[in-house]
Amino acid sequence: MNEAMLIGLLAATVSAATPLLLAGLGELVAERSGVLNLGLEGLMLTGAMTAVVVTASTGSVLGGIAAAVAVTMAMGAAFAFLTVTIRADHIVTGLAIVLVGDGLSQFFGKAFVGVNLQDRLAPLAIPVLRDLPVLGPVLFRQNVLVYFSLLAVPLVWLFLYRTRPGLALRAAGERPSAVDVAGWNVVRIRYLAVIFGAGMAGLAGAFLSVGYLGSWANGMTAGQGWIALALVIFAAWHPVRLLFGAYLFGFAYIMVFQAQVLGGVFQLVSVYLMQMAPYLLALLVLMLIAARSRGRGDGTPAALAVPYVREERT
Repeated sequence: MNEAMLIGLLAATVSAATPLLLAGLGELVAERSGVLNLGLEGLMLTGAMTAVVVTASTGSVLGGIAAAVAVTMAMGAAFAFLTVTIRADHIVTGLAIVLVGDGLSQFFGKAFVGVNLQDRLAPLAIPVLRDLPVLGPVLFRQNVLVYFSLLAVPLVWLFLYRTRPGLALRAAGERPSAVDVAGWNVVRIRYLAVIFGAGMAGLAGAFLSVGYLGSWANGMTAGQGWIALALVIFAAWHPVRLLFGAYLFGFAYIMVFQAQVLGGVFQLVSVYLMQMAPYLLALLVLMLIAARSRGRGDGTPAALAVPYVREERT
């Protein structure tokens, strides 16, 4: 493999990792607050479809992205109402969001299947940095959502670990009663965290459709929402580890397609088996984490998916 091929592989890895990183960061914040949202796949599909429909209809890529975030944030608010206010089961409600998102995206996106967008999110090369050897073409000739995903990692870390609201959010996922006693509104914290997480999932879907592929296809997320959920566990609910996990799985995705192009010995392996590789990797990682954390905890928020019932004060 020559230098040009290596640079192309690494640049493609960055793009492939971006939706996983965006969706994973949003879910990490939601889970840190104590809410488990299994609906990422449905939210990403809805975001991808909405971005394409609005972009194709208006000619505005930014409008499409904004619409995708707005729609999925509304779905996140509905999810929060069901799980936080009504205290419905998080897992069942999350699976319902997947089904709703899949159905909505197929219904409203059917007229746009196979349509190649004339307007899409173009790469934005950063002056000076774009000319750096290797790093320039790999990191600094991407589109704005890639840069945002990288910037979001330290921002989420700073919020969670260096601010009082971030401390309150983490405490809401560990001991919500203590947060309540301290004067913070647990319900509000969880609502905001879930809505943020849903918006990030919608942004991830929008990146796939208008920032990466430039088109819409039914089921185009291909399980990436589930991979993002696994990445949160892989990262032990820490944003920096999530970054490395997202790039690991992004590299696995790209290597599947690269292996098919290279041929040779890879031609002896079924294409279906190769396409399973990222998901098998996710399963293997989760098994290793479970084995490693047995008996000493894995960092799971203590109140994750546990409804909070405020006690009456006397």
